[in-house]
Amino acid sequence: MTRATETKGLQATRRRFLLGAAASGLGLMPGAAFAQNALSDILNAPSRGNWDDQFDTRGSNVRQVASNTPIFSNYTLVSTESAVNAYQGIVASGGWPQVPENEKLRIGSESPAVPVLRRRLAIAGDLAASAGASSVFDSYVDAAVKRFQARHGLPADGVVAEYTYKAMNVPAQLRLNQLITNVSRLQEMVAKVDAPRFVMVNIPAASVEAVENGQVVQRHTAIVGKIDRQSPILESKITNLNLNPYWHAPASIVRKDIIPLMRKDPTYLEKSNIHIYDGQGNEIPPQSIDWNTDEAVKYLFRQDPGKNNAMASVKINFPNPYSVYMHDTPQQGLFSNLMRFDSSGCVRVQNVRDLIVWLARDEPSWDRQHIEQVIAARERQDIDLINPVPVFFTYITAWATDPNVVQFRDDIYHRDGSEQLAMSELQAQPYQGGQQNPYAQGDEAYR
Repeated sequence: MTRATETKGLQATRRRFLLGAAASGLGLMPGAAFAQNALSDILNAPSRGNWDDQFDTRGSNVRQVASNTPIFSNYTLVSTESAVNAYQGIVASGGWPQVPENEKLRIGSESPAVPVLRRRLAIAGDLAASAGASSVFDSYVDAAVKRFQARHGLPADGVVAEYTYKAMNVPAQLRLNQLITNVSRLQEMVAKVDAPRFVMVNIPAASVEAVENGQVVQRHTAIVGKIDRQSPILESKITNLNLNPYWHAPASIVRKDIIPLMRKDPTYLEKSNIHIYDGQGNEIPPQSIDWNTDEAVKYLFRQDPGKNNAMASVKINFPNPYSVYMHDTPQQGLFSNLMRFDSSGCVRVQNVRDLIVWLARDEPSWDRQHIEQVIAARERQDIDLINPVPVFFTYITAWATDPNVVQFRDDIYHRDGSEQLAMSELQAQPYQGGQQNPYAQGDEAYR
């Protein structure tokens, strides 16, 4: 397909999308017709596709949520536009019920809330209409809840508790608005991204996609910026990889963390392999600084490569006005957190060595074995990329790589127009390891 043909097809799809949105707007008018038999209308609607056929109790629904289709792709854009049409039908038919948040529900539970839960899951396509209306939380409901959780970026454990309730009880109209907002974002980015290889950081999902020839070849869990230290939206190209990098503490961390730590333990810097330098590159003894003042802020604090280094094994560089980058971290346990908004703007990447091997594959001699050898030896080396790889930091909170599998994420930075879509107001928790680490309070030179 030529670029012109593809563009023409997308324009036709968008015309259909806008016409559908206009038509559905008529259906949103109040009236008794939409109030009658709402659940039957929704479950029998053609726009529901083959949701019933996809359902079983073996967990395959959870697997079907995963996809190798990139978020930045024509297929995702078209699928998301189709999801808008489906959700317009749901809204026009009365939306879905609010599930009572009175108790934790799991397989084996029996509760008056379970029939309501069943209706909620069926309307969104997670549960087959034929699954019945029993008050028992059976294996069908368990599989449907897991599918719902996977679509909302929650641990697919089948337990309906705080965060599942929050995601489940967002009104259908708000979800529709969220989809429409993100269609606009996708339209802009899909038209812009035209590279065979690129890296995409989706901030609300706290995840990274490495894309090649229209497929996601790697997907990484990430840690992104706190609510008050947000990761920026940006476009750049990855040009350089630092193996066993130094870490330079920004002034905010020196002031907020290092100075208080030195007051408590004068050997802290020595234990952490952090050295102090003046503007001429001369090393300054810690004993010469008055730690009861802010004098230390005027100096450079540099941490040597090593197991305690704030960036661990690698730093991924790309020019940008925010001084942010991607990197490894010694705090691997943070990747298992539900809310991974814990950095000062940069992006920590789980299994980052898989990503740098992929990034450096065109560089002579820099295969995985060589990279691992250099990291293991704690040697400070750089890899300059012959072919820089485009990188995008983006903000997509709703999308569909399949019209029947609509994904939603927490609007962590409050950009979607409703406070209820920003379900998690949790700030990052301080590092709780055996050794205090200033990196837990703010890790990069982005403020």
